[in-house]
Amino acid sequence: MKRTLLALAALATVAAAPLAAQAAPWQSVNQRQANLEQRIDQGVRNGSLTRSEAQRLRGEFRSISRLEASYRRSNGLSMRERADLDARFDRLSRQIQVQRHDRDDRRHDGRRS
Repeated sequence: MKRTLLALAALATVAAAPLAAQAAPWQSVNQRQANLEQRIDQGVRNGSLTRSEAQRLRGEFRSISRLEASYRRSNGLSMRERADLDARFDRLSRQIQVQRHDRDDRRHDGRRS
């Protein structure tokens, strides 16, 4: 009986390990903003983002930053406001990912010859 319980406990631990590894670590709003800004800057430096793509992404980034400031002025971030910001950050992160891998070349600013 004791061996069976130990075996089940070990099995449960092994089965749960991949789930814990898949969960993304929680990041503060400031950490997420810094990460997104760094990804945009890196894309411009390495040529994976055109100037116009970077301007659009930075505009969206500034919009989210203004919204965050507005939320914070009203007694800090509620859970609903944090969830809204997280969803907007996720959307911007996907946009950065798509734009950085769309094969536009910064040297031609997206125009084909």
